[in-house]
Amino acid sequence: MIGKLTGILSDKNPPQVIVDCGGVGYEVQVPMSTFYNLPADGGTVTLLTHFVVREDAQILYGFASSTEREAFRELIKISGVGPRTALSILSGLSVGDLAQAVSTQEAGRLVKVPGIGKKTAERLLLELKGKLGADLGAPLGGVSDAQGDILQALLALGYSDKEAAAALKALPADVGVSEGIKLALKSLAK
Repeated sequence: MIGKLTGILSDKNPPQVIVDCGGVGYEVQVPMSTFYNLPADGGTVTLLTHFVVREDAQILYGFASSTEREAFRELIKISGVGPRTALSILSGLSVGDLAQAVSTQEAGRLVKVPGIGKKTAERLLLELKGKLGADLGAPLGGVSDAQGDILQALLALGYSDKEAAAALKALPADVGVSEGIKLALKSLAK
């Protein structure tokens, strides 16, 4: 019903934001990946939305990109995964990380997300196989072998998925593994 909101960001209180659209303030639940990329209060924001109507509530979920919204929609199709859990997953993992975990069937990455146990993680991997990895991983430009190795090295050194992904984004696309690790460690040390 409501597919997109464009307006003034009037309040941020994780994971909820209020977007003022022509005098009407919409409460929107957003994943932390979207929240971190929002402008300061008073800035103009555009969010793609998913509207959920329940017996006791009407809730609007917002996303910075169409890939995030599609991942959310795929997650809530899975039995036992509601919008709150889907939001938690997208807050703990980027869509690219989720797609990579699905394609490699790596349950360990999903278990790190609060509220996701081993059985739920395995069910998610099974249900999303072929849906998320292929459909949503490709538009992200994919992660090269070197970038994947750099990411794994940073995770092995104890950095969080978010820290490692942020450092990876700052690297040149054609960087080698050893040089990439050095540059990523320098950017994380700042």
